[in-house]
Amino acid sequence: MRYHAKLQDDHGSVLHHGNMERAVKVLERMENQNTFKELAMDFKYWDDMSDQYRQAEGSLLPLWKFYTDHCKHKHVTSLCWNPEYYDLFAVGYGSFDFLHQSSGLVCCYSLKNPSYPEYVFGTDSAIRLPCDRVMCLDFHPQHPNLLALGCYDGSVSVYDVRRPTKPLYSSTAATSKHTDPVWEIFWQEDEMLKQLQFFSVASDGRVTLWTLAKSELLHQEMMELRLGSSGKKDAEDEPTKGNLAGGCCFDFNKAQDHLFVVGTEEGHIHKCSQAYNSEYLQTYQGHDMTVYAVKWNNIHTRIFLSASADWTLKLWEGDNPRPVMSFDLNNPVGDAAWSPHSATVFAAVTDDGKVHVYDLAENKHDALCQQKVVKKAKLTKISFNPKHPILIVGDDRGCVTCLKLSPNLRKVSKPAEDKHKVEDLEIAKLNKVIEIAMKGEMADLAQ
Repeated sequence: MRYHAKLQDDHGSVLHHGNMERAVKVLERMENQNTFKELAMDFKYWDDMSDQYRQAEGSLLPLWKFYTDHCKHKHVTSLCWNPEYYDLFAVGYGSFDFLHQSSGLVCCYSLKNPSYPEYVFGTDSAIRLPCDRVMCLDFHPQHPNLLALGCYDGSVSVYDVRRPTKPLYSSTAATSKHTDPVWEIFWQEDEMLKQLQFFSVASDGRVTLWTLAKSELLHQEMMELRLGSSGKKDAEDEPTKGNLAGGCCFDFNKAQDHLFVVGTEEGHIHKCSQAYNSEYLQTYQGHDMTVYAVKWNNIHTRIFLSASADWTLKLWEGDNPRPVMSFDLNNPVGDAAWSPHSATVFAAVTDDGKVHVYDLAENKHDALCQQKVVKKAKLTKISFNPKHPILIVGDDRGCVTCLKLSPNLRKVSKPAEDKHKVEDLEIAKLNKVIEIAMKGEMADLAQ
């Protein structure tokens, strides 16, 4: 009787106690482990044996699909793995079709339970968002419970996924929220002040720094994306929406975190610095349409990749304003991502439902794998797992698919007797590819 009384919560029911919730969650995971036993075995042990006989080809094995009725008729607008729990990832739902808008949603899934998300909050769930359409999200790298969201109405907010009943912080018109959709969001710690802060980029042409104060969300305009190749700010030139370029994506350099590149609606990519915001450090011109993604290489910090609606992926190096390499995928490229383990492996998704995986060390021109993973949907987002040899892709029907890479798609340099670090070998491998590509470009220009 004493134990029974101890378990009862404020409502007098054992069923609503935290211990019961944990017990039910364990039982649910045990049931899913039995239901998806074959997929779990494939996740752990599957390797495509045919890779031994084909050096320049690879394959992707479909594992789990993550879908709930909450995300019906919604587009997957963002994917992000948790930095500490490698089985957990967050999915943002909204719509890229602005004539047929849907409500917003955030789901946090675990590979241990593919049947239902661990957390759900949004306009269609019991826990409401302060905005309606989620366009981007990002976990804090040191505080894995903090999730920042960017929304279609220009607002940003921060949630604690352990208690997502309401946002910890949220921007409003009074705190100078963006006036157009927020397309990407990125956490970055202030090393001197040790403050929690993140950046956002939106179609209103602003890159904004948000700082989490004790009771409010403080903002600072970091960069105004002015039209033109220099972005120079004249004293008499007042910032108006007409002379600002819409920002669509950005990424911060892994080695020099004050440097970042921004992709715009006009097809230009600008390299900027937090310490020098009066004009661009460099402008890269090569795309003819909107740039949907820019990603710095995880190992080689002078190389970045861009994906665009003009059907191309382009590889850029340092201060070279021209693309080093270009790949035509025959369809708009919705997103791209670098492998966390290899400097030469990257992947992209296209509107025809295909995943394209490249390894430049094996083939400098064509993908090692072009695999259609959805029948009628468009793929919108892609993300590599930071630890396991898998990636996830999202589509415009609210479904997220997990895929395992075959051995040929995850080759990593092996140091001989610890004489060299793996990172040094990977950098040298990509440098060799870049050198060959640059020689070919010089030869073409000479002709």
